[in-house]
Amino acid sequence: MSSVVAAAIAVCVAGVAAGTADAASGDIHKIEHVVVIMQENRSFDHYFGTYPGADGFPRNPDGSFAVCVPDPRAGQCQKPFHNSDDTNAGGPHYHESADADIDGGKMDGFVKTVEESQALDTDKVSCMVAGKAPSCVDVMGYHDAHEIPNYWAYARNFVLQDHMFEPSDTWSLPAHLFMVSGWSASCSSRRDPMSCKTDLGFPDSEGLGSSNNPLLQQATGAGLGVLEPADADDVAGSPQAPDYPWTDVTYLLHKHGVSWKYYLALGTEPDCRTGAMTCPPQVQAVNTPEIWNPLPDFADVHATGQLDKIVPDGQLFKDAAAGHLPAVSWVIPSGDNSEHPFGTVSSGQNHVTRVINAIMGGPDWDSTAIFVAWDDWGGFYDHVPPPVVGGQQYGLRVPALVISPYARRGFIDHQTLSFDAYLKFIEDDFLSGARLDPSTDGRPDSRPSVRENAPGLGDLQRDFDFEQAPRPPLPLDPGPANYPGPAPIGRPYLAPAGRHH
Repeated sequence: MSSVVAAAIAVCVAGVAAGTADAASGDIHKIEHVVVIMQENRSFDHYFGTYPGADGFPRNPDGSFAVCVPDPRAGQCQKPFHNSDDTNAGGPHYHESADADIDGGKMDGFVKTVEESQALDTDKVSCMVAGKAPSCVDVMGYHDAHEIPNYWAYARNFVLQDHMFEPSDTWSLPAHLFMVSGWSASCSSRRDPMSCKTDLGFPDSEGLGSSNNPLLQQATGAGLGVLEPADADDVAGSPQAPDYPWTDVTYLLHKHGVSWKYYLALGTEPDCRTGAMTCPPQVQAVNTPEIWNPLPDFADVHATGQLDKIVPDGQLFKDAAAGHLPAVSWVIPSGDNSEHPFGTVSSGQNHVTRVINAIMGGPDWDSTAIFVAWDDWGGFYDHVPPPVVGGQQYGLRVPALVISPYARRGFIDHQTLSFDAYLKFIEDDFLSGARLDPSTDGRPDSRPSVRENAPGLGDLQRDFDFEQAPRPPLPLDPGPANYPGPAPIGRPYLAPAGRHH
C-alpha cells in the first residue's frame, strides 16, 4: 500500500461519522456536474463487510462471524473469509439467481446457486480460472483495505452508503436500464411506449432476447443461462427501430437544455445476455446498443438527435482537463477494468481512481458530485434482505460512494437508496424536480410508478454539506492494474480497442 493511500485511509479513523444526516444542508445547485461511475458485479459485504461502522457482516460477541451459508456439495456451511485474490469468480446473477440467493429473506442461497450453476455449466470454468480448489466457490470471500485501499480511502474521506440496493433483483442489463430510465421493460411494439410491460429478465425484443420467449424461459428455468440471443438492431446502421420506446432521463435533459455525455470504454463486455457466469465476450462500441450501453436502443435518443452524446471514455480525460464536463455524465468501463469476473479487482480500482483523479485535477472539481456504484451483486454474498420500497422490490446491496468537495467527511449513510436516487438528484439539481412521470413529462409510457417519488427512497442531498467551503482534491495512486483477468478456459481474450491508459 502506498504512503499516500495509507495516509488517506488514516484520515478520520478516530471518529468516523455514521448515520443519516438530519436534512440536506445548503444549495444543491452548487453542484454543476454529476458524474455516475458504474462498475460491475460486487456486493456490499464483498467489499465493505468489515468496514468499521458500516452495516457489515453480523458478528458474535467474540467478534467471529455470525453467518454461515449452507454448502450442499461439502455437506457443511461456509463462513465469510478474506480473499486476497485479484481475480474472483462470483456466481450467476440473473433474476432467478437473486431469488435463490435471497431465499425468502434468509440470504442463504449463494453457495448453492453457484454449485448448481457449475453442475449445469457445460464449460465447467467457474472459479477454476482463479486457481481454486475443485469446489471453487468464492462467493463468501471478501476484500478489505489490503486489496481495495483506494475505495476504503474514499469511504474514510467522503461518503460510504451502506444501504444502496440495485434497483431490482436482477442482472446488468435491467440495472443499466433503471440507471438511465427508472424502468426495465419489454414492449410488444418498438414504436409504442404504452405497449411496454416490466421485464426484469431479458428486455431486448428480438429472438431469444425477450423473457416472454418460451425457449429462453425453458433455458433459464433449468438454470442453464447459456443461450446467446441475436439482436438484429444491435449493429451499427441497423434499419430496425430501437427496442426501448419508453422515456429515459436524457429526454428530460434535452427538453430542459441540460448537457450530458455517456463515456463508454471501447473494448468488450463480458456479461451474458442470460445472466450466466461465463459466455463469449461481446464487442462494446459507442454506436451499438449493448448490455452496458443501452441508450442507443432508446427511441427518444434517436428522435432528439442525441446519439453523438455517447462517446469513447478517453474523451472524459480531455473534458475534465479542459473544464468541459457536461452537467450529467455516466462513465462505463470495458470488461477488463469493470471488476466483472473474470476482470480483476486491481484493474477496476485503477480505472476508477484515474477517472476520479482526472476530475479532481480539472477546473470543474469545485462544482462536481461523483457517485460510484456497482451495477449488481455478481453472485457475491450479502447479508441484508432487499426491501420493498414504494411497491418496488429492490435487488441486493451493492457498494456505493459519494465523492465531492461538498461531501460530508467520513460519513456512513444508512438511508435506503437505489439508482433511482441518482435520477432524483439529477432531476432536483438540473430539472427543477421534473420527474420521469408519464403524466407530466410530455411523453407518456406505461411504467407502473414514478420511482424517484417512492416513499422510503432516501435523498442523496443528505450526503452533502453545501455550506462548507469546497474541500481540496484527494488524488490517490491508482496502483497496479493487473488487467486483463484470465479469459475463461477455451475462450480467447479479445483485446480492447482504443485503450486510454
